Parts: sequence; structure tokens; C-alpha cells
Amino acid sequence: MVNYEIEPSLLAEYVPKGTNLDFHDGKCYASLVAFMFLDTRVLGFTIPFHINFEEVNLRFYVKRETDNEIRRGVVFIKEIVPRRAISLVARAFYSEPYETWKMSHSRAENELAYFWSKANCKNRIAVEIGKNLGVPEADSHGEFIIEHYWGYTPRGANRTNEYKVEHQKWELFDTSNNQIDVDFGFVYGEKFAFLTKTDPTSILLAKGSEISVYKGERI
Repeated sequence: MVNYEIEPSLLAEYVPKGTNLDFHDGKCYASLVAFMFLDTRVLGFTIPFHINFEEVNLRFYVKRETDNEIRRGVVFIKEIVPRRAISLVARAFYSEPYETWKMSHSRAENELAYFWSKANCKNRIAVEIGKNLGVPEADSHGEFIIEHYWGYTPRGANRTNEYKVEHQKWELFDTSNNQIDVDFGFVYGEKFAFLTKTDPTSILLAKGSEISVYKGERI
């Protein structure tokens, strides 16, 4: 998770109705996140050739206040996967901003890297894996980035879908020799091109877990 402090005004057009930007210590963040889907199931069923695959997304953080709680969630600016069927279904039925690119990853004992490309645009994230830092402390920057249990998707000017995500708390690992080679302008548009030459605020490596994503509801 490569995390950048960003001006809130840059995200205003992406904030779904019924939510507000979420801040940590007064700062607004966008995150470039690379991970693996493993043993993926839809309604309990596996889909051949769509079980294990990469995803890279650019996301930011919002919250929605209800009568009983403050729901902290994420909004995706773009989600990139290597399977065309996933992109088509996600865009057609859920209005999720998916695209299909060529993707791969490599994993050695102490190294992890993700690659994605389209036309002449080649992108790469690579880190060396350090010691286990454990579950981040409450109210820390690490907890803010990784502990979000709601997702929000705009479906037109007056409609937002909200869905719940469940997973156990994740452990973080130290990283070193971080390499972020991403053409943000080509991948995410000129509004985000400045991130190509911006040093991230933090780079977090989390050990994932089983995740359940529930059917969305309109808010």
C-alpha cells in the first residue's frame, strides 16, 4: 500500500453522495494498492481461470455517519485486473471502475513485486520484506490505511451503493529498497500525474486474510 497525502479538492468529484472525505490527523490520503486475489469465490462458487489473479487499485478514504456508528470506507478511482470478464461484469452490473491490463507478480523469500502494463506504459512496485511489525496500534496511521470495513460506489449523481467487508485485523511488515515506478498520468489521468514524482508518505506491507464482501445496498 503506497500512500500519498493529497489535496482534498482533487478528490471532490469522486466522493459518493452520502459520504464525506475521511482524514487522519487532519491529512487526506490516496493509496496505490497491489494485492492478490486467492481462492476467489462468487456466491460460494469458483469460476475457472478467475480464482487467483492480481489487482492494483488507486483508492481514497471516506466515512458515512449513521444513527449508530461512523462507517469508515474506501472509494476506488480505478481498479486494474488481468481478466477481461471481471472488468466487464464489475462495470456493467456494479459500476465499479475496473480496467483490464496485462499483469503479473513475483514473490521470493524476501521480495515482492507487481507489474502491470498497457501499450507502452509499464508500471512496477517492488519491496524487500522486513520484520513483522504486528497489528498496528489503534488510531495510528497504519490502522487508518488498512482497517476499513465499508466500500462506496457512486452510481449516478443521486445514488450510492454501500457494501460491507469483513476480515480479521492484518499484520504489517517493515519494507526496504522500495521501488515505485508508475506513470500515474497515463494510468489514472493528468489530475494524478504529479504523484509520479511525489515521494509517498508511507509504504505499508500487510499480510492478508480471508475476506467476505457482502451484497451492496443503496443509500
